Amino acid sequence: MQVVFTRAGFWRGAYRALPLALGLAPFGFVTGLVIAHHGLSLLDCVLMNVTVYAGAAQLVALANWTHPAPIVAAAFAAFVVNIRFMLMGPVLAPWLDGLSLAGRYASLSLLVDHAWAISVTDIRNGGRDAALYAGLSLPIWAGWLVASTAGFLLARSLNLPPHHPIFFGALAAFLALLVPLWRSKADLLPWLVAGGVAAVAAQVLPHTSWYILIGAVSGCLAGAMMDRRRESGHG
Repeated sequence: MQVVFTRAGFWRGAYRALPLALGLAPFGFVTGLVIAHHGLSLLDCVLMNVTVYAGAAQLVALANWTHPAPIVAAAFAAFVVNIRFMLMGPVLAPWLDGLSLAGRYASLSLLVDHAWAISVTDIRNGGRDAALYAGLSLPIWAGWLVASTAGFLLARSLNLPPHHPIFFGALAAFLALLVPLWRSKADLLPWLVAGGVAAVAAQVLPHTSWYILIGAVSGCLAGAMMDRRRESGHG
């Protein structure tokens, strides 16, 4: 495949990114509120959203945030939540292989599910314009930065109590991610196993992120066992 990088491709991606950026704005706003709630500074907020730029990982890390900051636990939580990118990134190889090493790292630093999904669909349909990915990624990243910064700046004015329902937004965001992943009723048992085991692990190992990994592994094992039973004709 001969890959090109055109201005038209960039603007096509930017146009498609606008509704996505607007849709993610409430999620970014809540993230900014949570950052402020944990006593971080505006500089911390901006740096986190510029360098980490992973809402789910940020909220998981912040959920376990204490003083002094649990650096190892936060990094581990981010790793577990973002491990899916290790599988998603190589799928973009047809477009990214032609870039310099610095260009690849810059592109992958802006990798999010939405831009990835649209880019992969375009690649599968024979698309050759890698600028589409840049056009998608940059507005979504900019929108996230603006929304999270706004949430941080308005946190003091809103003065929300620690258990305000808006902080349920973090959990709601994770639950919403399950909707496009649902295939059939066969998914229900592994999900229940993952959620149940994670809930128990969170009580047994409080103030850590191990419950994420334990729940994920448990759900994967339950799903693998179900698949094996079906293949052997027992289910």
